[in-house]
Amino acid sequence: MPSTEHALLAEIRRCAICADVLPFGPRPVVQFSSEARTLIVGQAPGRKVHESGVPFDDASGDRLREWMGIDRDAFYDARRVAILPMGFCYPGTGKSGDLPPRPECAPAWRHKLLAMADSIELTLVIGSYARDWHLRELKGKTLTGAVRTEENGTGGTFLLPHPSPRNNIWLSKNPWFEAEILPRLRRAVARVVSGEG
Repeated sequence: MPSTEHALLAEIRRCAICADVLPFGPRPVVQFSSEARTLIVGQAPGRKVHESGVPFDDASGDRLREWMGIDRDAFYDARRVAILPMGFCYPGTGKSGDLPPRPECAPAWRHKLLAMADSIELTLVIGSYARDWHLRELKGKTLTGAVRTEENGTGGTFLLPHPSPRNNIWLSKNPWFEAEILPRLRRAVARVVSGEG
């Protein structure tokens, strides 16, 4: 790992810019290497991930790995997969689930990390906050409409619904996602992450 990359990650892991508003204190959860060819952009860690310090170490992660068609070893190899949520720390819980990512996080760190991510070939964008940053042209569109487009996945970027069990109803109402989008996603992951084809 280059020294500048190592220094930036160490600085991020010490970050406390939101310490006074985080209900369980800061614990930035990020997985990054400038060698990674795949980038996963989520929302923010949940409570379980905050406790373990491991990104997507929960039911959402199990489903995401299933969607991608890869195992934990490949998923947690930072030289293959970078995981940069829009907020690196658990923001706490609101009335209808976890709160949004803290707005201070992305402006503080995102440009610096993405400037080092010059090997990325495949990006998975999960949720509206990630979409609004990485796919600004889709801001304001419905998730269903944006995910179902034939363009989803072209150019190396997939927009995905959140793999949380909270989205089981959406998934059951939209069987085309599994039938049409996931095969394209798995082919892209096999090519980029697994080096097939």
